[in-house]
Amino acid sequence: MHIRLAVPGDAEAIRAIYNVEVLGSTNTFDMVARTPREQEEWLREHRGVHPAIVAVEPAPPVPSGSHAGGNDAAIEVVLGFGSLSPFRERSGYAATAENSVYVDRAHRGKGVGRALLAELLGLASAHGFHSVIARVAGHNETSIALHRVAGFELVGVEREVGRKHRQWIDVIELQRLL
Repeated sequence: MHIRLAVPGDAEAIRAIYNVEVLGSTNTFDMVARTPREQEEWLREHRGVHPAIVAVEPAPPVPSGSHAGGNDAAIEVVLGFGSLSPFRERSGYAATAENSVYVDRAHRGKGVGRALLAELLGLASAHGFHSVIARVAGHNETSIALHRVAGFELVGVEREVGRKHRQWIDVIELQRLL
């Protein structure tokens, strides 16, 4: 597995991972799947000090004797992605970022999320952030545990602030000072 900055060619893989969560879970409060154009815009917004990253591995080899269309470029499979986003719009919050990590369901439990979060924390520190916030759906014990292992501390619970799939959802807020 390798982690790198996301590039425009990763947009569709990121969109596929995210839209599974949008449509089939309460891990994000988005209700409508992202379009290709919206995903491309999201990637444009996640550059510089608020980057998007991907965890990738080489695609399985093409069986011998088959033709892959003449493209000899290495093909990668996106296992998951993460990003840093502004925590709040007001300039007084500029030294704080919010992180997000999403792992393809087929690759969970293999250290992908841990590697993505570690890379995001390194980037946040390198970009001069003082604090990173994680806002996690209250029932998402896996994400809460991931952040706790990475040194995040519980700083609050927002009770029933989200509603999706006919459920009220708490948001757990965790923070790590860098």
